[in-house]
Amino acid sequence: MPRKSFVPGAALLVTAALAAGLTGCTSGSATGTGGGDGKGSGATASAQSAQPGRYQTLPEACGLPSRNTVRAMLPGDDQPLSQADAAKIYAGRADITYDTDRRVGCQWTRETSEGTRHLTLDIQRVVSYNAAVSDDDRAQEIYTGKQQAAKIPAGSSGSPSADASPKDAPTDQATDKGADAGGKKANGGAAAPSATPSDPGATPSDPGATPGSPLAPRELENLGDAAFLNDKLVTTDSGVHRDVTVVFRTSNVIVTITYDQWSVDKTKLPESQELQDKARSLAGELADHLGE
Repeated sequence: MPRKSFVPGAALLVTAALAAGLTGCTSGSATGTGGGDGKGSGATASAQSAQPGRYQTLPEACGLPSRNTVRAMLPGDDQPLSQADAAKIYAGRADITYDTDRRVGCQWTRETSEGTRHLTLDIQRVVSYNAAVSDDDRAQEIYTGKQQAAKIPAGSSGSPSADASPKDAPTDQATDKGADAGGKKANGGAAAPSATPSDPGATPSDPGATPGSPLAPRELENLGDAAFLNDKLVTTDSGVHRDVTVVFRTSNVIVTITYDQWSVDKTKLPESQELQDKARSLAGELADHLGE
């Protein structure tokens, strides 16, 4: 039989193809093995990644507010508490989360003859998985969505009395004191609604819902990088409750405080000024702790 001719060029092509195939099989890397939040893996991605946020972990939520602050926000009705009950109420109940470096929370509740108060704290650490968007920018996007959902108009910052720093509005000082004979507060805030309206079966008007009122939902100044306050009065068949929410962002962390008071007596509305002052004061305390 005649011999087949040997073509050197063809052998080289086969060798090159095999080498390329082996390289393709071994050059890939497994995803999700880089640790942390998996942001910016690889040299190219690292070079293109936006600035990471300041916070890489979160504090324990139930231990963040001071005991005095929690005690002031959950007042009693002159009925003494046992040590066991006080420890249970003021310690709070931690939220169950799957990743405490990404989200933590805590809840406090106290029931009295005057009604029930609830305090809820939620802290979220935002991580951007888009190399072109920083953690802070992604956190701002989420914050803006919350503000829009609450229908808080941009540029609606409140008065100095409503947005005072914690030093100006102690958590253990009720702001309904010092109203003058005309029904206005000495600090410029709205007076508490009357507990005895002309119609005994009617619900008193809510000064916090009046457009332009210093107690109306609004943006807050001097709190984190951005902040707003929402105030809602809800009447149900079983009673009335006021829900005050403060949301603020600091770098890539978003903090949400929800503080509400429930009353079975519809003629006695939970007061906006007191609840707002205490929620705002707690927000300032948390912002200071996060800034340490």
